[in-house]
Amino acid sequence: MKRVLLTGASGFIGSHCIAPLRRRGYEVVAICRRPPPAAVEGLRWVRADLLDRDARRRLLDSERPSHLLHLAWYVEPGAMISHKDNLAWTAASIDLLAQFHELGGERVVMGGSCYEYDWRYGYCSEELTPCRPDTLYGAAKHGLAQTLLGYCTTAGLSGAWARMFFLYGPNENPKRLVPSVILSLLRGEEAKSSHGMQVRDYMHVQDVADGTVALLDSAAQGAFNIASGRAVTIRHIVERLGEITGRADLLRIGAYPARANDAPLVVGDPAMALQAFGWQSAIGLDEGLRTTVEWWRARLAAGELK
Repeated sequence: MKRVLLTGASGFIGSHCIAPLRRRGYEVVAICRRPPPAAVEGLRWVRADLLDRDARRRLLDSERPSHLLHLAWYVEPGAMISHKDNLAWTAASIDLLAQFHELGGERVVMGGSCYEYDWRYGYCSEELTPCRPDTLYGAAKHGLAQTLLGYCTTAGLSGAWARMFFLYGPNENPKRLVPSVILSLLRGEEAKSSHGMQVRDYMHVQDVADGTVALLDSAAQGAFNIASGRAVTIRHIVERLGEITGRADLLRIGAYPARANDAPLVVGDPAMALQAFGWQSAIGLDEGLRTTVEWWRARLAAGELK
């Protein structure tokens, strides 16, 4: 059986990768830093600090995975873009890659970001749009991408880079845009946002997880957008949330100033993913927003949120 080491397994994207990995026949070794979440059939939780080199070595030596899906990173809202831990995760990820290969690993996929691209171009294509990140987070991700792909070419390791765009869905950090608006509306509070005219490529997290796992389970090599190609304004998303919850009266669009350097358009080209490993986005925006609202409504009703 194929054995995959899934880092960031309790996180936003990683937690949604478990089911598609199991459907594709993987034995999942799920890595978490804190006490393991509730038991899930078909996987084994392992607690480990991936920033500790000795811990990484012990983990790989004991598990001997055939595949590595590396999604762990520092992603605290409001801090991740410029936090020094981007450097620590870059170094740890490079060492994880080398040790994985040294101990017999066969295929690796790591999680990247649309923040690697030069957002002045708006439409982001793997083949045409330059990568000129203007944040530490984007630079760290792009540096890791180049190292991964260069190493795979030199060492003969099968590998790919999953460049993800904008996400929403269950298990997201409540501080982020979509859950913060949903929770405010469900609590009967004002939901404040900027003017919302920024155009983005937003996808349900399960779509992103499915695409990332499809990439891992293929033989495709190189960097690939995990994107829908659908352009939507942030304002439209916020307004739909108001309609779905029935509390559009609480929306305060324009209450916050937009960032001075905020790009007006960031949308990913999905064509290469479809051509190389047969994946395309399957969850429509309206469907995804509705199921996400219901997920947060259930968490509130169960008293799981403060």
